[in-house]
Amino acid sequence: MPQLRSLEIFYWVARLGSFRGASERLHTTQPAVSQRVASLEAELGVQLFDREARAVTLTAKGRELFDYAERMLNLRGDMLRAIAAPSAMSGVLRLGVSETIVHTWLSAFIERAHAAHPAITIDIEVDVSPSLRSRLIDHEIDLAFMLGPVSDPRMNNYDLCRYPLAFIASPKLDLPDGPISLSALLRFPLITYPKTARPYIMLREMLRAPDHPTPRIFGNASLSSIVRMTLDRIGISVIPPLVVRRELEEGTLRVINTEVEMPDLTFMAVLPVSPEGSLAQPLAQLACEVAREAENVGN
Repeated sequence: MPQLRSLEIFYWVARLGSFRGASERLHTTQPAVSQRVASLEAELGVQLFDREARAVTLTAKGRELFDYAERMLNLRGDMLRAIAAPSAMSGVLRLGVSETIVHTWLSAFIERAHAAHPAITIDIEVDVSPSLRSRLIDHEIDLAFMLGPVSDPRMNNYDLCRYPLAFIASPKLDLPDGPISLSALLRFPLITYPKTARPYIMLREMLRAPDHPTPRIFGNASLSSIVRMTLDRIGISVIPPLVVRRELEEGTLRVINTEVEMPDLTFMAVLPVSPEGSLAQPLAQLACEVAREAENVGN
C-alpha cells in the first residue's frame, strides 16, 4: 500500500504540472519530490509520468492513479473535518487578503483563528482581487478574502460581507452644501481602487456621459494611500465608509451626497476545490462568522 504522503506528492505534481511547483506547495525540496515519485513508481511497478515529454505529463496509469489519489486525499480531509479537534489541525495556510478586509476585521479573524487552531500557521499576503484570483487558480495561495464571487468551477465561494461604497471628501474641499450634481463632482479627481478592480470599472462606466467632461479617476492599489490623498484634498475618494469610520467620527472626512449611486462591494472567502481543503475550509467558515459579527457591530 503506497504511503499517503507519496500519493499526496504525486497528486500535486500532476495537478500543478511541475515538480518545483509541488515542492513549493508542500514546503519540501524538489529532489525530495522527485525521489518520492520515483519510489512510488518502483513500488507500483509502473511509470506514472512521461519522461520524454517537455512538460510534466501523466501516462495512462498515471491518470488512473490520479483519480484514486484525489479520492483518498478528499477522504482524509473529510475524516479530519469530522473527527479531529480543531486544535489538532496543523500546517501552513497561505492566505490572500484584499486591503479593505485588512482595514476592517482581519485582526479579529487572526485572533480567533489562532485561538481555535493554534497549530496552524497563517502566511498573509495583501493584494488586489484580480491578482488574488490568479494566484488561487495557480495554487500559489490556499484561501482568499476578496471581491467576488469567482465564477470558476474549480473554486468554492463563501459569502463574507457587503460594504456600500460612498463618495468621501475632506470638509475643507471646495464643495457646495447639500446634494452634489454630477458636473460638480467631476470638477475633482476621483480616487478609488486600481484600474483592474471592480469599483474602478463600475465607476468609469457609471460616469460616462456625452454631455459631461471625461472623469479623472486615479486608481490606487493602496487603501491607506487613498485615505491620505483624500485627507490632503487631492480629490474625492470612492471607498467604503467603514474603512474611514474614525476619520468620519472625528470630522476630518465626510460622506457627500451625490446623484451617483454605487453598488455595494461583495466580499467572498474563496478557496480551490482541493483535497487540501481540510485547512482552508474551516478557516473560511470562521471568517464568515467574524465578518458577520463585524457587520453587525458596524450597523
